[in-house]
Amino acid sequence: MLTLQLLVNGIALGAAYALCALGFVLVLNATGAVNFAQGDMVMAGGFVAIALVSLWPVPGLVLLPAVVLITGLLGLVFSAIGYFPLKSRPPVSVFISTIALGVIFQNVAMVTFGPEPRATPPLLVAGNVDVGGLTVSIQAIAVILIAALLVGGQHVLLMRTRLGQSLRATAQDREMAAALGIRVNLMIALTFALSTALAGVAGLLLANTYFVTPTDGTNYILKAYIAATIGGWGRLHGAIAGAMLIAVFEVMFPALPLLIPVLPVAVHGMFSQTSASIVLYLALLAVLFLRPQGLFGEIAQRRA
Repeated sequence: MLTLQLLVNGIALGAAYALCALGFVLVLNATGAVNFAQGDMVMAGGFVAIALVSLWPVPGLVLLPAVVLITGLLGLVFSAIGYFPLKSRPPVSVFISTIALGVIFQNVAMVTFGPEPRATPPLLVAGNVDVGGLTVSIQAIAVILIAALLVGGQHVLLMRTRLGQSLRATAQDREMAAALGIRVNLMIALTFALSTALAGVAGLLLANTYFVTPTDGTNYILKAYIAATIGGWGRLHGAIAGAMLIAVFEVMFPALPLLIPVLPVAVHGMFSQTSASIVLYLALLAVLFLRPQGLFGEIAQRRA
């Protein structure tokens, strides 16, 4: 039962990571540039929710549409400042601008909210529920369901709508899309908005359990980058799979002494969250050496 409970927690964490990684890859495919401020958009989503709940004390699920709207608008502003003025410059200019904007977001959050960890309200209510003898957090179940709905909605948007076709055409070949009459710059701006909205929701989902501080963005962009690398550079479903693998590993690895009682007590100290991070980055290096194209192969061939 402990294994199943940890697995559910890992899937819930992975669902939130997947939203961040999905937005990261959407911008990568649309622009060919890496948005290093994507993690800071996760942080921003958490603080937007905290600011909203201070004015309107309601469950997180009620706040979710407002978080989507506000962080989506942040994405439009972000694209206008950090991408479009530099789009004809070398790619290094764009990712340096995203780093700079990320630092600005961090410092604005620090000045506004302070350095202390803060928590968003639960999506529904706090507490646990018993499912077949398995005690599961209501928040974890809600996170999985919300993330699944958003991932499914994003798939329908891209595959079944005219707007989605225009977004995909822009990501695949901007020159041809423009020749067909698609407003390429508008599609790129909307991609940034969708990307940051997904990250903002991830911030709302994560901050209830894991809290949020102004410097959390660095951790989340690294997770998104690793997920994209493991899954295949530019692969949307690969980023989701990579995010799930990372989260399940982060949850399960520190718990191995409990899951495997025969492990000597002397080695229990090796199974910590810090050790999990070390092993995770070693695994990333192994992927880069042994299968640099990732689990599902690459779409975008240029990396920054």
